[in-house]
Amino acid sequence: MLIFPVIRGIQAGREYYVSMWKLKMLSQMAIFDESELPAEMRAQRVLNKARIPEMADYVLQNQKNYVFSAITISIGSKVKFEPSASTGDERHIGLLKVPMDAQFVINDGQHRRAAIKSVLEQRPELANETISVVFFLDVGLTRSQQMFADLNRYAIRPSRSLNLLYDHRNTKAELARKVIHESPFFRDIVDMERSSLALRSQKLFTLSAFFSATAELMADVGVGNLEQDAAVAREFWETVAKCFPLWLQIQTGKAAASEARENYIHSHGIALHAIGRAGGVLLAHGGSGWKARLSRLKEIDWSRRNSDLWEGRALVGGKVSKSTTNVTLTTNVIKQQLGIELSEEEARIEKAKKGKTDE
Repeated sequence: MLIFPVIRGIQAGREYYVSMWKLKMLSQMAIFDESELPAEMRAQRVLNKARIPEMADYVLQNQKNYVFSAITISIGSKVKFEPSASTGDERHIGLLKVPMDAQFVINDGQHRRAAIKSVLEQRPELANETISVVFFLDVGLTRSQQMFADLNRYAIRPSRSLNLLYDHRNTKAELARKVIHESPFFRDIVDMERSSLALRSQKLFTLSAFFSATAELMADVGVGNLEQDAAVAREFWETVAKCFPLWLQIQTGKAAASEARENYIHSHGIALHAIGRAGGVLLAHGGSGWKARLSRLKEIDWSRRNSDLWEGRALVGGKVSKSTTNVTLTTNVIKQQLGIELSEEEARIEKAKKGKTDE
């Protein structure tokens, strides 16, 4: 007989139980393996082994502050709950007795369990840490499949911007947040939560776009000191902003961001990314005259109607494309305008673009 200290609850008229398992117990417990069954006979997706190393590394690198949510398990057997008391709140606390031959099926958390097993192989001293486990009882295949569908029905991943906003382990994200926070201009025009802007949004860029652009900018010039790097990045981006009077009009409410996005390439994340990439080279090799050279951004025809320049670069079929190749081709325009030599890879992609155009 297996005995677990639990708290009893009710959902949809059914009893369920919450317990705390040591990590070594989760690793040692025999969980029914459905991997060899056809999809219609399983209550869970097939384990994606490629995810395990990344999840395990997350725990190993953050042993003092990792977080794992509860594992959900169905018990395919009759069980007995013995409450601590017959009345009061303590009647919901007690012991759950489960037969030794009971079948345990994971409804949610199989990848967490596999990652924990991997962690304990490398750090056995973590074996006595705990994770919460939610037990549902003898629900059968149909109900287990429905539970899987329901548990994942509204499991929408947060936007990349929101992840970057809340991720305090990511030093590049911390840099981007600091630059925005300390710049009254960018604080007004960067959406910190969404990774795609609504049609009527008065923001110009998303945090995810600003993050990518700043990471490119500081890749070779950052010194690893947050204050110093943020000062350099802020000065650069505020110098860039002065090249685009329309940005200031949007920040002050005199122009609509939606119209800027509709009419100009410079009001899209791909342009910010490309400026950041070219700017990194400019800061690294441009000397004290980088601001004067950066002002040449004003001389580029950023209009989306300029299809001779932008189609096949920032635009594909008239729509903005953020593919790696398109970012490179947009960067090439900026580098050439600023008098910066293209890298070998950029030159190769530029040659291929011109070859297609000639055809």
